[in-house]
Amino acid sequence: MEKNIRCFVALDLPYSIIEEAKTIQADIKKHDLIIGNYTKPENIHLTLKFLAEIPEEEIDEVKEALREVKAKSFEAAVDELGVFSPEFARIIWLHLNGQEVLDLQKTIDESLVKYFPKEQRFQSHITIARVHNLKSKEELLNYVKSFKVNETRGKILSFSLMKSTLTAQGSVFEVIERYELN
Repeated sequence: MEKNIRCFVALDLPYSIIEEAKTIQADIKKHDLIIGNYTKPENIHLTLKFLAEIPEEEIDEVKEALREVKAKSFEAAVDELGVFSPEFARIIWLHLNGQEVLDLQKTIDESLVKYFPKEQRFQSHITIARVHNLKSKEELLNYVKSFKVNETRGKILSFSLMKSTLTAQGSVFEVIERYELN
């Protein structure tokens, strides 16, 4: 019986950006705004493309396609805190700015078009918390709107094909293969 592996392509974030995400998480906790899960520091990433469940024997083809991606390393910065839907406010994210992020995502999308449909609406975001319950939606939305992110910069040097295993304690991510940017 063939085994499927849940996979995604992630932008590997520099230490400076992960530290800023942790600082913001601590501030949200201090304000006691949500009941939910905060992304563990080792799991903080930006998903360039979610691949879903892939048959194990197709992983090598995906790795091969990703090896063909050519891109230069670049600087990026987090610059905004947000939620996807003010109505539901289920995900709190940090925006990672930079045309290079969008360009790399498009290049990866193109490289995998033979295997996966193209992304319809990529948003350059880093999930820092998943909201299960809110004490006050209005308070959270005001907090997010007024929060000033320290525009933290860092060098993006690689992206990775990741395996995601869902457990009762949350997702466990592991690198299948890392791809250096030149």
